[in-house]
Amino acid sequence: MTSTSRPTPTNPNPVDFGPNVHIFDPSMPMADITSTIVPIFQGQDTNQFGPERHAYLFKPGSYNLNVDVGYYMTVHGLGHSPNDVTITGGVQSLATSTEGLALNSFWRGVENLSIVPTTNGDISGWAVSQATFLRRVHIVHGQLFLFDWRYPTNYSSGGFIADSAIDNQIISGSQQQFVSRNSTLTKWIGGVWNMVFVGDEQPPSGSWPDQPFTVIDKTPVIREKPYLIFENDYAVQVPKLKKDSQGTSWSTVQDSATTLPISQFYIAKTTSDTADSINDALHQGYHLILTPGVYHLSRSLEVKYPDTVILGLGMATLVPDNGTPAMVIDDVDGVSISGIIFDAGSTRSSQLLVVGDASSSSDHSTNPTALFDLSCRVGGAAAGSTLNCVTINSNNVILDNIWIWRADHGNPGAVGWTVNSAENGLMVAGQNVVAYGLFVEHFQKFQTIWNGNGGQVYMYQSEIPYDIPDQNSWQQSSGGKGYASYKVGDHVSTHVGKGLGIYCNFDNQVELDNAIETPTGSGIQMNHLTTQWLNGKPFSAINHIINGTGDRVYDNGRNLNAKSAT
Repeated sequence: MTSTSRPTPTNPNPVDFGPNVHIFDPSMPMADITSTIVPIFQGQDTNQFGPERHAYLFKPGSYNLNVDVGYYMTVHGLGHSPNDVTITGGVQSLATSTEGLALNSFWRGVENLSIVPTTNGDISGWAVSQATFLRRVHIVHGQLFLFDWRYPTNYSSGGFIADSAIDNQIISGSQQQFVSRNSTLTKWIGGVWNMVFVGDEQPPSGSWPDQPFTVIDKTPVIREKPYLIFENDYAVQVPKLKKDSQGTSWSTVQDSATTLPISQFYIAKTTSDTADSINDALHQGYHLILTPGVYHLSRSLEVKYPDTVILGLGMATLVPDNGTPAMVIDDVDGVSISGIIFDAGSTRSSQLLVVGDASSSSDHSTNPTALFDLSCRVGGAAAGSTLNCVTINSNNVILDNIWIWRADHGNPGAVGWTVNSAENGLMVAGQNVVAYGLFVEHFQKFQTIWNGNGGQVYMYQSEIPYDIPDQNSWQQSSGGKGYASYKVGDHVSTHVGKGLGIYCNFDNQVELDNAIETPTGSGIQMNHLTTQWLNGKPFSAINHIINGTGDRVYDNGRNLNAKSAT
């Protein structure tokens, strides 16, 4: 039922976001808000693989609060500008472990508000790893620490900032890698392996490989993530596409956006909705808000109309129970999908998220589909399996902060080479697809396969699977050892990759010949590439960075790090 136009239904029912969306306004006593949010955080602080999900919505105004953000929690200001909601005190995520490690601080985010940090002096702490975001955040007269400063030698492994302004310095400390896009940074201090800055104002100076910095002056093409607002009633702002941009969308003149009234949204809840009821709403032309929770789906959610907006709150999670994809998006203009975890079910799927079909050929350059703050997970919470996680067939798709993960740890019985099996993470067939902050890890063959021309990737982070049983189990038919993390198809003539980090921690004595494999030629630009031997079995190794070149990283001899010259 692919269509070039959409109906505009109107939902007459009062807005009901359900029990897991907590709505606050500045007239409420701060003590009452605190009594709500403290127990929620205490339940979520270490709840890495539980089913509980929560979102906080702050109506415009000023608040004096300390807001801790744990697993499956998102915090949203409801103003037109981040400065319309100000929280004095703190909004932070610090390390979950008592040792200060934040390597597993996943699935959380903050957007569209201002923070005046006072709880920990003038420090805002955001010690996080993958599947996290700070968007449209203004840290007023304060510092941002991307690690838990109480344990300065222990790592975090993030992370993503976009469309934000930090008035004072940012200290990355022991944060291993990060990407910042269209933000005002004032002063950035530090860097470990791979720090990428795209379209930022005041990015750090320093040259690769002496400094781990990749600076792209302007963002080639982006549309910022849709966001909720409240002004007499709820609505969703959908920002317009922009090209060659720098800095935030809001600090001087607000970027143009389309306002969608909440009456045009179907608000789904796990307590009452199924795949059938959600599809019914999508087929009628409703946009969709997925309230926090885990949705078990008997069939795929079907996005058939152009300009459909699907907004997940509280890391809403979709699980396909019958071996279908969780979501299929037709080859149409302007779809926006954000804030969702796609979690593989126990019946093996071929794919979890599909954008377009194999015959897709339309040009969407003036109104591309965009994917924001999405996570695909195989295993971890429960045993699950898929052949491939994300397939992009449509042209011109924008990926903005995507983590695709075959779990390397999780609940008992949810992780193992034959338990959470998945061959590939991301497959791109579309032309002119661009990614800002792409994280793909632990798949059993290629992590990323890119077969479309004109692809651009700005910041890529990948760990090779830990749990490969032996070299014979992980060898290509051509005889090559292992599968490159980042594989650009042999027929591809144009591709750009900037700031790619690929790491290994092999449980057994295995080797990977090349972290990256691409064609050669003037249209292939791969710069600022690094490999790391994190830990693992002696004599395991990544032998080359790209195409048979670049130093070997291995334990025997302790050459743990390699970087490309340019």
